[in-house]
Amino acid sequence: MDPLLLLFVIGLLAGAMNAAAGGGSFITFPALVYAGVPPISANASSTVALFPASLASAWEFREYIRPFPQVAMWAMVLLTLLGGCAGALLLLYTPAGEFKRMVPWLLLIGSLAFAFGKAAGLYLRSKFSIGKGVVLGGQFLLGIYGGYFGGAVGIMMMAVWSLFGLSDIKVINANKTLFVGVANSVAVMLFIAAGKVAWPETGIMLLATICGGYFGARYTKRIDPVKLRTAIILLNFLITAVFFFKVYAV
Repeated sequence: MDPLLLLFVIGLLAGAMNAAAGGGSFITFPALVYAGVPPISANASSTVALFPASLASAWEFREYIRPFPQVAMWAMVLLTLLGGCAGALLLLYTPAGEFKRMVPWLLLIGSLAFAFGKAAGLYLRSKFSIGKGVVLGGQFLLGIYGGYFGGAVGIMMMAVWSLFGLSDIKVINANKTLFVGVANSVAVMLFIAAGKVAWPETGIMLLATICGGYFGARYTKRIDPVKLRTAIILLNFLITAVFFFKVYAV
């Protein structure tokens, strides 16, 4: 398949995946690498390409976006912005060779979080009482991860929020789309300013992710969530295994 056509198709799927269950960056990043974009630039380009899709999904879910119990929304937004900025700066100052070796491990972290984050959150909630300071601190760290790499950051956010007692799945999913966009907003500006975005490839993928994100949010209720999540989990681990092989195989 032509690389540019592949990027468009992957963008549609990634936007829909992020709206429905998350994990879109697991296919946009490898697709950009496959198209010949260097890893750091591919990561930055993936973030830029998925950013409008997050906003489109958040707009479609806007009626469900709610403040967190006992935590001011402005504080969550501010810490997410600061974390996203810090993560993006870390990426820009990471040597290309070092980042390439880190990619499989970042993908593995994201894959495990996607597969087991919700269950881990429910287990920890049954054992510990989590205060708002922990949630705010956790949100800052999630912002850093989102700005640096972002794989499954939405799933990680939902797991942390469940520890704090946020249980309405519609609210959790709506807030997830909003805060993933918030985490990436400063990162997007920094990546563009630093010249790390591969614009021809990113432009094609960006248009596709907007369409996928909007219609994915609109029709997400029609998708069997269990089957979709299982498929995404298997795909995530497959992509992770491929990157481990490519980076570390002798």
